[in-house]
Amino acid sequence: MAGNSQRRNRRTSNKKGATVGSGGKRRRSLEGKGPTPPAEMRKGHAKQRMANARARQSAKRPVPRRGGKGSNELVVGRNPVVEALREGVPANTLYVQQFIDSDDRVREALKVAADRGGIHLMEAPKAELDRMTNGLNHQGLVLQVPPYEYAHPEDLSAAAFDEGEDPLIVALDGVTDPRNLGAVVRSVSAFGGHGVVVPERRAAGMTAGAWKTSAGTAARTPVARATNLTRTLEAYQKAGLTVVGLAADGDVELQDLEVLDGPVVFVVGSEGKGLSRLVGETCDLRVRIPMPGGAESLNAGVAAGVVLYEAARRRG
Repeated sequence: MAGNSQRRNRRTSNKKGATVGSGGKRRRSLEGKGPTPPAEMRKGHAKQRMANARARQSAKRPVPRRGGKGSNELVVGRNPVVEALREGVPANTLYVQQFIDSDDRVREALKVAADRGGIHLMEAPKAELDRMTNGLNHQGLVLQVPPYEYAHPEDLSAAAFDEGEDPLIVALDGVTDPRNLGAVVRSVSAFGGHGVVVPERRAAGMTAGAWKTSAGTAARTPVARATNLTRTLEAYQKAGLTVVGLAADGDVELQDLEVLDGPVVFVVGSEGKGLSRLVGETCDLRVRIPMPGGAESLNAGVAAGVVLYEAARRRG
């Protein structure tokens, strides 16, 4: 009779009961998987295939980590990449390792890059990222920063004169720490300066580190690169600017300097060596910052901030 069979394990009802030992599999299947990733990160998507092809082509071209003129810079590692994106460091490509273990930093990097626009998202095998970064611990994230577009030194003074203002410029002599350069750019922006001049060689350039320290002010404060700093200062003198060098043994104290309300270029040397001989001889005046606390010197960022504040105060 139907439903009265003696065979073992025969189903006598169409109803299905709970599966023993599912281990929460069904519950987990109901959990959300988060926001949909960009098309470039979706496996099998046409945009991902195109991005992978571009990444392979780009990875075949050597990309220097630090660059001089006309070269890209790579920001490597999850924390550095996220911080660079947060600070608005210019970037053109974000490389993400294939099959990366995603965490909050990876998700934030993808979101910020997508929100900013203009940053290509490319997936690349770990071997390609290892080669691009010369074996550094990239943690699956690499940000490519394009070369900085430097102004010409004459552009800084010309722009100030065009606006009917007396130029206020800072030139750096032998400053090799990008963070000091970024701090100077930030001070120039804060106190109404018209730009910063750096030598082409043996000096810090506008790297991602300098951009981060400038706290975004590098986007509106021009940095010019001088082939020869001494000749650039002489050209400024011919244009009517007074060249003032900061030196611990300067002849004039800052509060007694009478040229602050006119066209002026402050030259700041490195904390250890100060101004080079030729640059020091080119200066019209050498000024010292009084330090009653007894410190022997200030780093370039702090020294520039002090003189720029005094100049801004005099100019009202």
